[in-house]
Amino acid sequence: MSRRKTERLLNLVICLLATRRPLSAEQIRHAVPGYDAANDEAFQRMFERDKNELREIGIPVEVHKDPWDDEPGYRIMPQAYELPEIPLEPDEAAVLGLAAQVWQRANLAEAASGALLKLRAGGVETDDAAVGQLELRVDTRDPAFPALWEAVRDRRVVRFDYRAAGSEVLLTRTVEPWGVVSRRGRWYVVGHDRERDAPRVFRLSRITGPVVPVGRPGVVTVPEGVDIRSMVGSRDSLLPERAATIRVRQGTCQWLRQVGTVEQGDDGWDVVRVDFSDAEWLAGSVVGFGADAEVIDPPDARDAVIRRLKGAVA
Repeated sequence: MSRRKTERLLNLVICLLATRRPLSAEQIRHAVPGYDAANDEAFQRMFERDKNELREIGIPVEVHKDPWDDEPGYRIMPQAYELPEIPLEPDEAAVLGLAAQVWQRANLAEAASGALLKLRAGGVETDDAAVGQLELRVDTRDPAFPALWEAVRDRRVVRFDYRAAGSEVLLTRTVEPWGVVSRRGRWYVVGHDRERDAPRVFRLSRITGPVVPVGRPGVVTVPEGVDIRSMVGSRDSLLPERAATIRVRQGTCQWLRQVGTVEQGDDGWDVVRVDFSDAEWLAGSVVGFGADAEVIDPPDARDAVIRRLKGAVA
């Protein structure tokens, strides 16, 4: 299924789930991105096909015929949409919790917001509580994540600029991605490096600039028996671990305080020492705290933070 169609179906579900009254086909046409540009005949075909597809996957699109209206209305009742209570073992709940944390910045969440905005602009009352069930999130600070995840999904080659550990030189890599993996709070893409003609692991925090798709989808084949998690684990274990000294404003930077060792100060600032193995990963974790955190040592980690801040200003 194409990304455009996926977004349209998601927007349709949000539209029909969020409304407090049945919507006519014409109201849906103007509220749901993907329908508004189609002519009358094309819209009718798309809408009928989308309704059938939603029903086939178990989403109950209901039809309501008001005797006072000429056209039927459509709606998804939240009670019919919600799953029944599912008992989970502790380990199963933990896995689902981790999976939920993975989706914290998905592009489809932006599409959902756009659909709700159009509904409200058109005077349709929306039920925000019902829509909360659809929120998708991806918890990663690495801007390369969405493009790489899509490339893995579409089995498509990508190209990006990459800075190796301890180096300021950017090298362009063309990669056949096999998977995106998280380990110890860091994200990696594993695949076949065409320049080196060998399997390689790339840390997302070291990717600079956009990730550009190359060629058509469907050309990447993941070798049988490959274990991308073990590849990431063996690579990560080779990196020496060091301690960073970070000056943090009192009452802020709770995440740094949780993962590090805190030394209280008397000038409104504390000193936190955090173990790390990659300067770029540390920089990505620190810059989000803005002026409340300053890396003092080591120099390469401090330089990585400065480089990211200058890039944001530019």
